[in-house]
Amino acid sequence: MRIELERRPDVSRLFSILSPVIALALTIFFGGIMFMMLGKDPILALYSFFIEPLMEVWSLHELAIKAAPLILIAVGLSVCYRSNNWNIGAEGQFIMGAIAGSILPVVFYDWQSPLVLPLMMILGMLGGALFAAIPAFLKAHMNTNEILTSLMLVYVAQLFLDWLVRGPWRNPGGMNFPETRTFDPIAVLPEMVASGRAHWGFGFAIIAAVLIWFMMRYTLKGFEITVLGQSARAGRFAGFSSRKMIWFSMLLSGALAGLAGIAEVSGAIQQLRPVISPGYGFTAIIVAFLGRLNPLGIVVAGLVLALTYLGGEAVQVSMQISDKPIRVFQGLLLFFVLSCDTLIHYKIRMMWYDLSETAGKGAR
Repeated sequence: MRIELERRPDVSRLFSILSPVIALALTIFFGGIMFMMLGKDPILALYSFFIEPLMEVWSLHELAIKAAPLILIAVGLSVCYRSNNWNIGAEGQFIMGAIAGSILPVVFYDWQSPLVLPLMMILGMLGGALFAAIPAFLKAHMNTNEILTSLMLVYVAQLFLDWLVRGPWRNPGGMNFPETRTFDPIAVLPEMVASGRAHWGFGFAIIAAVLIWFMMRYTLKGFEITVLGQSARAGRFAGFSSRKMIWFSMLLSGALAGLAGIAEVSGAIQQLRPVISPGYGFTAIIVAFLGRLNPLGIVVAGLVLALTYLGGEAVQVSMQISDKPIRVFQGLLLFFVLSCDTLIHYKIRMMWYDLSETAGKGAR
């Protein structure tokens, strides 16, 4: 028996649009069953997940803080995925952007200038882009699988960050804790409004989403991304270069992940630590697909996934559980998003073979 997927020629536009909604509903349903199996009240758990974080002004600010890196990273990933370049290493690019952008406030902490913060953002983007250039080079010139190389580089970035904060960048006045100096106020992203902690990282995310949406919809580069993503051969006939697209999409994705990294460190944490991300780079993959690889849809999806982080923390405290069910909940969402898309756009065909005939042909 062999299972094949055959694309449906008459895909329902309504079901295609509703696919993320169906996936979210299935996630909530099976998530409730999961909490019930853990001996917890599923209604109370889901209320803590999705409703409680929206009831206070301060929690809305926290929601924006957690949504900012998810949206920024996912917008860059959407360009990669629509061009058929599978960058899975945004988590590492996020970390390297945070490290590169932190050079000024950590190493040159005595330098006081209005240029410090803009240069930090630029260095963060460069750090993420240069780290993404490694799998881009390997794919473009050596035909290496970018999924494996970008993913493996995540662990390189994590270990490099751990070495830095425990070694050369450790705060000399930090009582031997593995962390850098606290950033000077001049190196901290300002708050967007005075009523809470939400910083301009969220503003960067919204601006990036609008700009990438405009590029994809109204520019030749957006058309090139779409064509090469759907058919590299058709793109070559149109004069587009797959190799150049690999470089463009990976560097853009890495730059936005790096910007997310330095914005997170400068705005929310204000120093480097061994762990600066709860897995934003991986969760952003869910955000990208939940948003249908559309930058404006990604903004909504980013807020939904940020809600699972914020609500997950509330559930852990109120129900005394670990963070593992929260990660399972997020994984369920990705599973159902991909499953719904597959079943809506493809038909599953089972091909049955007579083993005796197959053996006879082999003998002949």
